[in-house]
Amino acid sequence: MTDDPAGGLVVTGIGTVSADGFDFRTALGRRGYKYLPAAAQYLLAAAKGALAQAGPGALEAVGPEERGAAVGTNSAAVALHHTMDRTITTTGAEDLSPALAPYFSVNLFGSRLATEHDLKGFNLTFTSPRVAGLEAIQAGRRAIAAGRARRLLAGATEEALPEGEPGADRPESGAVALVLEPASAARSRGAAALGRVAVRSFFLPPRVAASADGAGQAAALLRDALAALGHRADRPLTVTAVLDGSPVGEAVAAALAGWAPDDRAPDGRPVAGRLERVPAGAGALEPVARVAAALAAPAGHPHAVVTAAAEGNTAVCLVTPGPDPDPGSGADATSGGTGDGPGRSGGTEASSR
Repeated sequence: MTDDPAGGLVVTGIGTVSADGFDFRTALGRRGYKYLPAAAQYLLAAAKGALAQAGPGALEAVGPEERGAAVGTNSAAVALHHTMDRTITTTGAEDLSPALAPYFSVNLFGSRLATEHDLKGFNLTFTSPRVAGLEAIQAGRRAIAAGRARRLLAGATEEALPEGEPGADRPESGAVALVLEPASAARSRGAAALGRVAVRSFFLPPRVAASADGAGQAAALLRDALAALGHRADRPLTVTAVLDGSPVGEAVAAALAGWAPDDRAPDGRPVAGRLERVPAGAGALEPVARVAAALAAPAGHPHAVVTAAAEGNTAVCLVTPGPDPDPGSGADATSGGTGDGPGRSGGTEASSR
């Protein structure tokens, strides 16, 4: 391994796709994509856009066995499952589409991406409620640090839920993809570093979140996560919280609201920055979309994207936009390491993953 480990990874490409007005023929080509599920088309198109921004050599500089993929989703296959169920119960399994039938397995969405770009280092799919896309970034970076690959395509894809399915009133449909590579590799081929991302995930049990000290437990876990990611408490931090109205979501929201914008460190510097709460959609796409948006902020302005699910899954992504501030160091500008390992809880009830 000659490139930097995960601590030196930078984002060099971002691809975003919305289902609104999407045409796979325009986005991907007229042949070879017609019979793919919509979420697979969205993911392939987002990856294509991310690789185009990353520029020539983003993947090709290393062999297929040194390229990895990590994809998060909650509902990529749900609409397809409904269609399959209707076909089987009305006319029989023999009428299932041979092209679509393999996608009954949610792993096939990431596998199709890996096949498209010859990603043979690893191919991971995550389905944890709401945090799956951030977990894809977290686990992908961890795999890079372990030497399993040197390039990473990570992101999330979702398809709108069928009517009557829980969450159908909050649909998500589209995809986001990020290209991550060592800062040294990006510099050597003249590619622009868009910023750095690192993720910490943990578990806040719903019964703990609903207790009188739910916000306090959430605040402690959030502070531990940010500290593990390398954020210094005396630095201003913009926070985007993608939350629902569940006890877990409300506990996290209350914890974040307690970080008032005028909090000060002992030397008078501001501790907190702007806080924005965004209604969560049905799946795992919105948090990753917010990470992509944060990478477009002015260089050097740290931004945390926080999300949580009613089931207790919670994740924090620390985003530092802009190029490597110290091109010779190879160290992570925000975390001093990968920042992606399992967290530690200071309490007995709220636990980390």
